Amino acid sequence: MPAHGKHRRPRRHPVSRGLALVGTGGAALALPLIAPAAAGAAPVSGAPEISRPAVAPAAALAPAAAPKAPAAARTYTVVSGDSLSLIAQKKGIQGGWKGLYKANRSAVGDNPSLIHPGLELTLVRDSAKAAPTKAKAAPATTKKAGTAERASRSERRAAAPAAVAAPAAAPVQAAPAAATQYANNLDGWIRESLDIMARHGIPGSYDGILRNVMRESSGNPLAINNWDSNAAKGTPSKGLLQVIQPTFDAYHVPGTSTDLYDPVANITAACNYAADRYGSIDNVNGAY
Repeated sequence: MPAHGKHRRPRRHPVSRGLALVGTGGAALALPLIAPAAAGAAPVSGAPEISRPAVAPAAALAPAAAPKAPAAARTYTVVSGDSLSLIAQKKGIQGGWKGLYKANRSAVGDNPSLIHPGLELTLVRDSAKAAPTKAKAAPATTKKAGTAERASRSERRAAAPAAVAAPAAAPVQAAPAAATQYANNLDGWIRESLDIMARHGIPGSYDGILRNVMRESSGNPLAINNWDSNAAKGTPSKGLLQVIQPTFDAYHVPGTSTDLYDPVANITAACNYAADRYGSIDNVNGAY
């Protein structure tokens, strides 16, 4: 707060006093003449003067603008294998090799592709290039905020009681395929043989098998022929399709029994033999 003005004894300015004679019908009046010694109006006589702080001009109060800092200059000594393009890329020169060449043309010469090891180049880099602007910094802040928000959501989900979460569905396991059940009779034996033949690519049909079984053994899996030429040689025909042992061994189908009297093994081996000799058991209509 400025101090109150102090009362001072009024200071009087020197004045020039004189007498002026004015003619007024023979009478002379003497009037004092007061002339200020300095230009400007004199203060009122008897009024105290108030001390006021001097006000500096507005121009004097404004801070002087700071001088712009010059771009930092550095030097680089050329080594073997260098090029202006490589140096500009490695040192981050604004303007690339053209800017580097422009700053060092007097040292490099007229050919920018020809620089010698030991040559000292001046590297002038614009400081504004390296300084990130506030506008570019905004996405980083946004990204950071988004990351924090996602982390907060993850924490809330982790802190939620397990009862809130929906129970995980139990994994569905495929039920094992039920094994095909075949009747233990002629129908079941033929059907099982047909499935095995299909897996091994052996042709034949239900009717073709049934027709030959009924002619050869009348459906008896233990049938045996002890009177034909094969029997005379010591290898009688046996089973549903009357197969001799050497033929059964030669045309036995893997996965079936090795017992010649086994009905499924007998049918499958006989059909395998008939496919090799006649193209299919369906083509057999008599002794084979």
